[in-house]
Amino acid sequence: QAQLVESGGGSVQAGGSLSLSCVVSGYSYSGLCMGWFRQAPGKEREGVARIYTSDASTYYADSVKGRFTISQDNAKNTVYLQMNHLKPEDTAMYYCAAKWSGRSGFCVLDQPYGYWGQGTQVTVSS
Repeated sequence: QAQLVESGGGSVQAGGSLSLSCVVSGYSYSGLCMGWFRQAPGKEREGVARIYTSDASTYYADSVKGRFTISQDNAKNTVYLQMNHLKPEDTAMYYCAAKWSGRSGFCVLDQPYGYWGQGTQVTVSS
């Protein structure tokens, strides 16, 4: 049973930066598909980025491409989301999620993820 713990949210002015972390425990890190999702009040959950832990391949939603960077530290079983040039519309609860993938091609954002963190709030003021 994987456990995911996020940290690093907070409040920042537009144009600023924040970095989120997600530590994975209780599951073999290799072969996992790790995703960052966000949900703003009254809106549907949105997948923003994912990384396949075995080859570090990444994918970004168009809404964050060029501003967010997903990365990992395999030695620490940790995935990061570096968020630059933040906009007020990036305000949301951010969640880390994991699923076993087995191959990069199966690591996508629009399929169910079995393990979720508790979420961390990101607020961007104008």
